[in-house]
Amino acid sequence: MNCSVIRLAERNDLFHNFEQETEQNFSFRSGGSVVRMTTVPLSGRRAQAARNDSVILDAARDVFIADPGAPIAAVAHKAGVGISALYRRYPSKEELLSKLCLDGLLLYVEIAEEANAALDAGADPAETFETFMVRVVDADTHSLTQKLAGTFEPTEEHTSNAIRAGELNQHLVERLHEARAVRPDLELADLGQLFEMIAAIRFGDDERRGQLRRRYLGLLMAGLFQPDAAPLPGPAPYVGEFAGRWAKAT
Repeated sequence: MNCSVIRLAERNDLFHNFEQETEQNFSFRSGGSVVRMTTVPLSGRRAQAARNDSVILDAARDVFIADPGAPIAAVAHKAGVGISALYRRYPSKEELLSKLCLDGLLLYVEIAEEANAALDAGADPAETFETFMVRVVDADTHSLTQKLAGTFEPTEEHTSNAIRAGELNQHLVERLHEARAVRPDLELADLGQLFEMIAAIRFGDDERRGQLRRRYLGLLMAGLFQPDAAPLPGPAPYVGEFAGRWAKAT
């Protein structure tokens, strides 16, 4: 699930690194590399602005995941841009945090849409689910959820995309149960918590962190691919149980 205001919730070769700069530029780390999703080629000053924005967002993500309370000046320093240039693009820290979380949520929605499209096209449910889980973990959208929830006021765009993510997750889980690909007590609300558990692994550099996350995701997946498993202890999260953390702290 990701970075959303309610609990949530590419292709087969795991996110391409596009070369063109664009009007809309999402930037996330995938394992040890930076994943960029781009569209609409730009040129000249707009291309330079897009590159600068990407640098700022990469820096902001690193800074605020490490310390959500860090000043916006720390982002400018890491990005190698003047504070005035940063403020021209993002007038406040809250706007920058909001942008980071929205990009994470949009990326999650895209991954989930592609997984559902693959299922609708007749792909193997277990393989599709495994690919979906790996892509979300490598995109690391849930580090944003863990660190930035409650640090800004969610917008209608956050809400609508969070709802969309939840719908996609619901469809995915239903299809998995229909195919008896996973344990029968896996519920929609479990997905977000599993992603956050993996995102909590923050040892070493990007490469080592990616290796460890893949390892422990493998262990989790081995437990999920058990259609005849004994029931899990305790109930799954209930609807809205984690939504309160998105209320901006006063």
